Amino acid sequence: MRLSLFLPTGTSSEFPGSEDPVAAFGTILDVARTAEECGFHALWAPDHFVPFGGGPDHVFEVWTTLAALARETSRIRLGQMVTANGYRNPALQAKMASTLDVLAGGRFTFGVGAGWFEQEYAAFGYDFPPAPERLRQLRESLQVVHAMWSGSSATFEGRHYRVQSLTTRPTGVQTPHVPIMVAGGGEKVTLRLVAEFADYCNVQEPPDEVARKYGVLARHCADVGRDFSEITKTATGYCILADSDADAQALLPPWASMVFPGNLAEYGLIGTVETIRERLAVWERAGVDELIVGFQQVTDLDVIRRFAAAFIE
Repeated sequence: MRLSLFLPTGTSSEFPGSEDPVAAFGTILDVARTAEECGFHALWAPDHFVPFGGGPDHVFEVWTTLAALARETSRIRLGQMVTANGYRNPALQAKMASTLDVLAGGRFTFGVGAGWFEQEYAAFGYDFPPAPERLRQLRESLQVVHAMWSGSSATFEGRHYRVQSLTTRPTGVQTPHVPIMVAGGGEKVTLRLVAEFADYCNVQEPPDEVARKYGVLARHCADVGRDFSEITKTATGYCILADSDADAQALLPPWASMVFPGNLAEYGLIGTVETIRERLAVWERAGVDELIVGFQQVTDLDVIRRFAAAFIE
């Protein structure tokens, strides 16, 4: 099981009280470089514009952040966890993604989802239709992206999006196209979209539920004639490393229930090195190919190094 790092961009108030945005971005860059040096497989960054808990803290936009990191790193993969489909036109996103793959020398994964943070949609003036409509928009968006990366002229006429006789270059470095991650665990629609269009999935649930959702995905793959093994199965973990399990659990952030279903203290990477080692094994038994780890102490580079020394070969 590969281990990747969820990169802070300010959504979890990683820069409280900072008045200097240049210094705050310097912290992001330090974390990215440290993750690469320590052997993490990928950096995944959130597509949000405001902190989850509100307030005036710095939050950096993900596409421009990853473009900068593409030129400041050389090995580690980069992706969004995940971009909200409703924030940008899908044809433009396809163009941005293929450009970013070139900037990264073929290290980019395009992560996309239907979007969920209604408060953020309202703050920025985006429409926030009901979930079924957002999922229909996501389906059309994925069709647009695939058409644009086909290498031939793309024409698509949908209810929500359209492109006409559009040929785009570059289409990225990777073949047959930039990998696509679709995130979410919706069993009827989202996982079906993974089977039809995606190269990666991401399910943010406790390990037993992750394993069950992968089973649902396998059935969708069989229905559409897709090889289940072609899809990289990812999940998202949260790490608080401490000298005792009690000390770690005392540091659980108040916003955790907004993002992580269930009792995070029971299944998260929260505790001593020994406890975390046991819980990593549970994630691996659930069928996870890549675990994306968010760190409560993510700006503490020594914590990242300590984790990597213990768990990355």
